[in-house]
Amino acid sequence: MRTQGSAAELEVRRRIAGKLLRDGRTVAEVARLTGAGWSSVKRWKMAIERGGMDALASKPHPGKPCRLSAAQRRKLVKLLERGPLAAGYETNLWTCPRVADVIQKHLGVTYHVSHVWKVLRGLGWTPQKPERRARERDEQAIAGWRKRDWPRLKKVARRQSSVGLRR
Repeated sequence: MRTQGSAAELEVRRRIAGKLLRDGRTVAEVARLTGAGWSSVKRWKMAIERGGMDALASKPHPGKPCRLSAAQRRKLVKLLERGPLAAGYETNLWTCPRVADVIQKHLGVTYHVSHVWKVLRGLGWTPQKPERRARERDEQAIAGWRKRDWPRLKKVARRQSSVGLRR
């Protein structure tokens, strides 16, 4: 499991451990003082011997950086919060092709539809699908049925099941 903290915070911890090792502290002592495992401290010690204190520096994260700047991501969130209807779509449902289209039109950045979900996940959005409901649905009639008829039907079902077989 990866240790909690940003890359900069973890680098500071490694550098503190490196200074302690250079001061003559033992691996076990440095591990206890920094809260790191002794195997990590031993690995850091070998890195210092090979490359000096610079060997403890943070390494850049692999992979391509996001093509949207922070300002563009904020603008995208505002566009998404307005909804698909405001963006000119017929239904009130965001799909990856629609989001890719909005990013292209408003921000000038092209994303493949299959990768749009990564952008959305990075913004804290989760996939959701609206519940299907009939257009003719009458909420008042449903509430009345639940209040009047459902309790009566439950009682009948309970009486009928008590007459049946039991384990």
